[in-house]
Amino acid sequence: MPTPTKGARLGGGPAHERLLLANLAQSLFEHRRITTTEAKAKRLRPYAERLVTFAKRGDLHARRRVLAVIPDKGVVHELFTEIAPLVANRPGGYTRITKIGPRKGDNAPMAVIELVLEPLSPKQATVKEAEAATKRAAKKAPKAAEVEDAPVIEDTAEVEAPATFAGAVRTDGSADAPDETHLIKGNEDSMKYHVPGSRWYDATIAEVWFATTEEAEAAGFEPAGGADAQTVTES
Repeated sequence: MPTPTKGARLGGGPAHERLLLANLAQSLFEHRRITTTEAKAKRLRPYAERLVTFAKRGDLHARRRVLAVIPDKGVVHELFTEIAPLVANRPGGYTRITKIGPRKGDNAPMAVIELVLEPLSPKQATVKEAEAATKRAAKKAPKAAEVEDAPVIEDTAEVEAPATFAGAVRTDGSADAPDETHLIKGNEDSMKYHVPGSRWYDATIAEVWFATTEEAEAAGFEPAGGADAQTVTES
């Protein structure tokens, strides 16, 4: 029997209360709904639902547990064979309490307690699962948005296509000139060009090669060490 709430018991003592609840539960299972005071209905609800849980098990031990409370074998048989199959798919909440008007005479608050025997619709179960999934997705949504909104702009600089210059030949750092006409080395890091015979010509790694100094200067390159330091050799 569930632990009673605080306050006075329904009967004169614990034994009286147990008998009172047993009689109420027997009437509930027999008639499917009964009208009683609101206090008795609230106390009867966990008591009756525990007996329904035993009936859903359906084994001999559960039947004996219920018979120890409800001595009427006909009501117990009806509980196990008729009521239990109707609530087999329901996870709980086998009773419903509806408050009605006060009782005439002592003005006691009255209520109707009844068994919930309507079949649990698969659509209702699906809706509940969908609502739970939506709540879980809503909790994870901010984290996913942070990952999606993370900028990936820094990596694009590494894959950008190299700049092209009019009249220039790109050899990607090759030490040899591409041909006999393109002999002027261009360094993109310093944007300087070196002509054959100049001071840093041999030590310079060329990214681009120019045929004339005009082409190099048109591409934005400047002579390394100034114009006086360059010795242009044209064939």
